[in-house]
Amino acid sequence: MLYLVLYYTPTSYNYIHTNRPTDPITSSPNMSSSSFSGDETAPFFGFLGAAAALVFSCMGAAYGTAKSGVGVASMGVMRPELVMKSIVPVVMAGVLGIYGLIIAVIISTGINPKAKSYYLFDGYAHLSSGLACGLAGLSAGMAIGIVGDAGVRANAQQPKLFVGMILILIFAEALALYGLIVGIILSSRAGQSRAD
Repeated sequence: MLYLVLYYTPTSYNYIHTNRPTDPITSSPNMSSSSFSGDETAPFFGFLGAAAALVFSCMGAAYGTAKSGVGVASMGVMRPELVMKSIVPVVMAGVLGIYGLIIAVIISTGINPKAKSYYLFDGYAHLSSGLACGLAGLSAGMAIGIVGDAGVRANAQQPKLFVGMILILIFAEALALYGLIVGIILSSRAGQSRAD
């Protein structure tokens, strides 16, 4: 309240508005912090990419874990000795969340506008990085869940199907690995828009 009174007194009003730094392009008073460099909306897209990487990857991991877990539980009623052998799809689905965590940490550590200029190019690079990893993890999680559910049920009836199930799960996991690799490449492009 005291600040408002001091701000709107005639002498303080003139002092504040005459001594405020101006924007060299528009010659209007600069309302932003002087320590911020780059585009002020760019970190929104960067943090959105970090959130997308983690959220979508964890959604895929959760779906894969739940779908495979249902198959393991129903199969374990009749063949309890195969439960630990059939836990492989659940483990592979859980790894997808780690991929999203890696990209989210890489992106969030790259956003520091006070230390280095952060432009819209950088924000878009981080957003595309997060979406690439997150959506690849989501699709891989759905594939692992469906294959894991059907695979552990079939493996209980025909043990020779185990190797085939593992190979299918490996190729489904590779989809998320492709997203992780592309996400790392895209996030490394941030900061290359212009020479500071």
